[in-house]
Amino acid sequence: MKKTLFLLSILTLLCGCKQEKKFCIEGNISGADSLMLYLEHLSLGEGTIAIDSIRLTEDGAFHFEKPGVASPEFYRLRIGGQGINLAIDSTETVRIKADMKDLSFGYAVEGSNACDTIRLLCLKLASLEREARRISADRNFTIEERDSMIQGLVDKYKAEVKKDFLHGNYGTAYSYYACFQTLGTSLIFDPVHDKSDLTWMQAVANAWNEKYPSSPRTENLCNIVLECRKKQAKPRQIVLDIDGEKVKELGIIDMTFPDINGQERTLSSLRGNVILLDFTAFSLDGSTERTLLLRELYNKYHDQGFEIYQVGLDASEHLWKQRSEALPWVSVYCEEGLESDMLTLYNVQGLPSYFLIDRNCDLQARGEDIPDLGEAIEALL
Repeated sequence: MKKTLFLLSILTLLCGCKQEKKFCIEGNISGADSLMLYLEHLSLGEGTIAIDSIRLTEDGAFHFEKPGVASPEFYRLRIGGQGINLAIDSTETVRIKADMKDLSFGYAVEGSNACDTIRLLCLKLASLEREARRISADRNFTIEERDSMIQGLVDKYKAEVKKDFLHGNYGTAYSYYACFQTLGTSLIFDPVHDKSDLTWMQAVANAWNEKYPSSPRTENLCNIVLECRKKQAKPRQIVLDIDGEKVKELGIIDMTFPDINGQERTLSSLRGNVILLDFTAFSLDGSTERTLLLRELYNKYHDQGFEIYQVGLDASEHLWKQRSEALPWVSVYCEEGLESDMLTLYNVQGLPSYFLIDRNCDLQARGEDIPDLGEAIEALL
C-alpha cells in the first residue's frame, strides 16, 4: 500500500511539473527607475494585449513567467512609446539588457537566437524608415521621384532580407515576423501584387505547416498565401458608379463592397438611418480601442436608427476577416486598400477617417469637424 501511494505521489508531482512548464523573460533596464514595464502579447486575432506589468526600481530588474507555448508566439516589452519585440518558442528563458535612452534598438539578448535576429530586423527596418523620411522631406525632388526612390529602398531591403534572413530559415519565428514588417501602414512584403514576395511567403508558410501544423499562425499564413494566389490569378475588376445625378439625389458618392460572407453591400441601402461611414484599417495602432468606442456608440444608438458602414482597407484580407467577423454593423472590404479611388473621391487624408450621413443620405460632416461624435449622432436621430 505504501509503495502504491509513493508511486501515485511521484506521478502527481510529474504531472504537476508538466503543467507548470513556463517561459521566462527577465533582465535589466537601466535608467528606468519608477517607470512601468509592460509585457504585451502581439496576438493574432485581438491585436496587442497587455498580459503583465511591473514598476521598475533603481536597478531596473524585471522577471516575467508565463505558461509555455506549443509554437512560436510574439510578445513585446514596452515602456511608454518604446518597445522590444520578442518571439517565444516553448519554455525558453530570454534575458534582456537595455538602457532606457535607446530601449527599442540598443538592447542585447541572451538565450534566444530568434529574438536576437528580430532585433537585427528591427534595426534594419529603422534604418529604412530614417532614409525614407529623409527622402520624403527633400523638396528637391518631385513626388514621383521621391516615391520611386523610396520604392527602390524597399526593393533593396526586401532583397537583402530574403537573402540574409529568410533563405534556408523559412520555419523560424523571425522569418514569419519579417513577412509582416511594415513601412508606415503598408506591408513591406506585398504578396497581393508582387509574385516574388508571394513565392517567399509561400516558402515560409510551407515550412511552418511542416513544423507547426496545428498553430493558428500557420493557418493564418497559409490562408493569406491562398487568397493572394487567387487574386494574382484573377484580379477583381471594380467599376465606380459616380453618376452626377445620383450624387445630387443622394448627397453622397455611393459605393458597394463585399462583406465577410461575400455579399455585396451598398452604402445607400442604409438610407433612412443616420450612418457613420468609416474608412479604417485594423492593422493601425489603437484599432482595438477604437472598435470598442464604436461598439459603445452602436449599442447606444442603433435602436434609434443608427448604422455604421465600415470600409476595411487592410493589406491583409485575412486580418480584416478576423477582426470584423464579430462586428454587429456593416463591415466591408476594399481590396484596393490605400489605392482605392474612394479615398480620393471622399478626400480622405489619413486613416482612420469617418463621415456622418443623415437619414436622407446627405453628407453632414467629417470626423475632424465633429467635436463630439455622440452629440452629433444624437442631433441627427
